[in-house]
Amino acid sequence: MKTKLTINIYHITFVAILLTMTACKKEERTLNNLQIKSLDSIATIDVPNNAPGVAVGIVMDGNIVYEKYAGYADLKDSTFIDYESRFNIASNGKQFTALAILSLIEEGKVTLNDDIRTFFPKLFPKVESNITIAHLLNHTSGIRDVYDLWGLKGITWWEHTYDNDDVLNLLRKQNDLNFEPGSKYSYSNSNYMVLAEIVEKASGSNFIDYTNQMFQDLNMPNTSFTGNYKTIDGPIAKPYLNFDTWFGYDWIWNAYGDGNIFSTLQDQLEFEKILQTKKNKRFSKELLEQSQSLLPNSKNKKYGYGVEFMKHQKIPYKYHGGSTGAWKAITARFEKQNFSIVTLTNSGKTDPMTQTLNSANVLMNLKADSEDIRLTPEKVGPYVSIKDVVGVYEINGYIWELEERNGDLYLLRSGRNDMKLIREADNIFQQWNDAPFKQEFTKNEKGEMQVSAYYPNTPNFTMTRKDIDLKGFDYKAINGSFLNEETGVSFSVKYDAGLNYEITNGENKMKAIILSRDELVINDYDYRIRVEKNKDNLVSDIFLTSGRIQNVRFSRIK
Repeated sequence: MKTKLTINIYHITFVAILLTMTACKKEERTLNNLQIKSLDSIATIDVPNNAPGVAVGIVMDGNIVYEKYAGYADLKDSTFIDYESRFNIASNGKQFTALAILSLIEEGKVTLNDDIRTFFPKLFPKVESNITIAHLLNHTSGIRDVYDLWGLKGITWWEHTYDNDDVLNLLRKQNDLNFEPGSKYSYSNSNYMVLAEIVEKASGSNFIDYTNQMFQDLNMPNTSFTGNYKTIDGPIAKPYLNFDTWFGYDWIWNAYGDGNIFSTLQDQLEFEKILQTKKNKRFSKELLEQSQSLLPNSKNKKYGYGVEFMKHQKIPYKYHGGSTGAWKAITARFEKQNFSIVTLTNSGKTDPMTQTLNSANVLMNLKADSEDIRLTPEKVGPYVSIKDVVGVYEINGYIWELEERNGDLYLLRSGRNDMKLIREADNIFQQWNDAPFKQEFTKNEKGEMQVSAYYPNTPNFTMTRKDIDLKGFDYKAINGSFLNEETGVSFSVKYDAGLNYEITNGENKMKAIILSRDELVINDYDYRIRVEKNKDNLVSDIFLTSGRIQNVRFSRIK
């Protein structure tokens, strides 16, 4: 028979345990009304009435604390975006291709150091260096981006129904790489398309079947890569662009691994919960942690397993963005603060990156980015004539050309109409029909002419003029025709006048500007051409660089 004393002891012990458990349990963070109001305003800032929109969610401490759906998924039938709406999250799918590779590594079926020619012997037979799975994962392989290669061939890729076989066929024709594997970082979608094919080879299963099972294990049933656009199911948030009016377009793409993955906000938030709690039946805590790390022994500190490493107001965070047409997706993980933000959109007019970081400011009680943006020059400097400032200016590969026409100054930029500039003060000009866009001409410590640009909501930048000594230079030495055997693309080059050349590709004529004795730039197409001479001092080859394709060799054929 229990005594009264025994019962009291049991009672005291139970209460003590309960109090201990309560004390140890971390208080769940929630958002206050002011934060929610601010987040709602940020999410919907670019969602007008009768327009496509966004889906935004926040996971904090392993819990969903915020969801916002706004705008139309389908303008034709007036369907609103909601928790069931599936978006193409584009390059945000790279993290899942990387996760599939990590799963196969854990199973012992591949290693980071495997050369890709183990799986595809016909790829890059002339490249002697190893091209490893690790190189593919963090974009240090040097493999050129297939989208830019198609662009070089004059092919608008999204107008075609290409698949991964077409990708491999294009890559098999490449003899060279952008650079020595492991020596540099250059983002290339080709890397993740090849990784998807390696998953198939190593697993013995179709990539989409393999990853679909993976998504089931992650409790993401509405997420899937697609290799056949005709089979995309579920309520899709259709993409819409806007040039004075909203218009949609058909999606007919079949290549995958780098993207072409459809998902819901709910599924993406579920994945963030798993990453924060490190709890999943299939994937171990160690593997989940590895998926959010840099690759071992890599010099590349920018990119890991389908994840970029960045800073916002000096605060580290992990990130990836996806964009294909009007579909855009952003995931930002602030691990130290233990929250993630996911933004999905089907609108070509939204800026999900800015929205996501502004939302992060709300959660961390930060002011807007502290970077100072001047709207006008600090003071007026010495007078400059138009003849003083004409020429070619550059900063980090970005080119401006300033040209005199009938006594007026014109600005020429890639992808823009030629723009007349008018004088505002002695060394300050402005765009004739957009006065806030100002250009200030000064000289740096070396005496080089430079131009500084000012415009609202745009970071200020300064470009330096490319003053080169062309005394005795043979402008016509590069004249001729050149062929790239890998793509079958040919160019003819002909000197025009001044610093200008004419580049002809079929019926397409482009203007090139000389930057140095061995470099031209085709500004409208952002193509750079490096000239190489043979032992007889004759131009034998030109090497083209543009975006994600570098040093593409064109040999003289005439």
